[in-house]
Amino acid sequence: MELFDVYPLYDVTPVNAKGIVITDDKGDEYLDFYGGHAVISIGHSHPHYIACIKNQLDQIGFYSNSVKNPLQKRLAAKLGQVSNCRDYNLFLCNSGAEANENALKLASFHTNKSRVIAFTNSFHGRTSAAVAATDNEKINAPINKQQKVTFLPFEDLKAFEAEIKKGDVCAVILEAIQGVGGLDEPSGMFYKEIAALCKELNVVLIADEVQSGFGRSGSFFAFQHHGIEPDIITIAKGMGNGFPVGGVLIHNSIQASYGLLGTTFGGNHLACTAVLAVLEVMEKEKLIENAEKLGKYFKEKALEIPQVKEIKGKGLMLGLKFDFEVADLRKRLIHNQHLFTGGAKDKHVLRVLPALTISEKELDLFFEALKKELQ
Repeated sequence: MELFDVYPLYDVTPVNAKGIVITDDKGDEYLDFYGGHAVISIGHSHPHYIACIKNQLDQIGFYSNSVKNPLQKRLAAKLGQVSNCRDYNLFLCNSGAEANENALKLASFHTNKSRVIAFTNSFHGRTSAAVAATDNEKINAPINKQQKVTFLPFEDLKAFEAEIKKGDVCAVILEAIQGVGGLDEPSGMFYKEIAALCKELNVVLIADEVQSGFGRSGSFFAFQHHGIEPDIITIAKGMGNGFPVGGVLIHNSIQASYGLLGTTFGGNHLACTAVLAVLEVMEKEKLIENAEKLGKYFKEKALEIPQVKEIKGKGLMLGLKFDFEVADLRKRLIHNQHLFTGGAKDKHVLRVLPALTISEKELDLFFEALKKELQ
């Protein structure tokens, strides 16, 4: 049997990683400024994270959600405290796509409606409703297109108001900072206006924080930069530092009932342990503050590079826009400078998503390498 060939691969085989340094099978070292799509939040192989996982493995790794798991309650309490989202309840699942799928399903149950409003250049996952709400025709199969989704541009409040007032919308879903789309953001005023309309018309507002959450933007959640209170918040990526885990934060105003949502692997003992370890490291090492501080430092350094036409994002969820497509630049950064970065749907944007533990000195190395390849 061969692998189903759906990924174009760089010719690099990582076998070891610590902090932001990845070592391949030839012993060559690479600096990781992408974190596997913003997954590595507290650095590769953080000692506290490893110790917690190993300790949990010695006790119990998994049992189903048909029995009590005190780690789930402990995680919910800790997440509410660190994120300052105490008026929510937590449902645990396995990925960002699954989190968004459950959020959309829950919104439809809650409102008894089915149409979704999403936004241009959005990315919400690859499962059925989540991919239907993703603005990418290439990854939407005919079965996904049965979902009723309307895509609107950011800032067009008139179009948004016209659509939401048609009365058939169950949910509005958006990323406060778009990831795959290329780091575009709604303005605070636009976000507040759509939140107000959702509240007025009893439409569920879903904040997709799968990539921008867990401190990456310099706040725990990116929507918190705008003073919004969504009905549902979805999380994944950086919450497990590489362990597959996702979650849905559901406001107290939405009632739970047995069988409404379900999962086999979600919230297992190892997953809860991984997330608790991440939260503990974030708190102890003040990583949200570090993300905010180094985001500003990054932007100062980027201003020194004339080829950079626009600096996008917040905290350590960043993008550099050029007047050329960056695919070749990314290849040269990997092969010549041994440095990982990311691309976006906007092919002119270089994405930078390092661990929140990164230092100014390490960012200096990034800019030195970038300048060499731009000469």
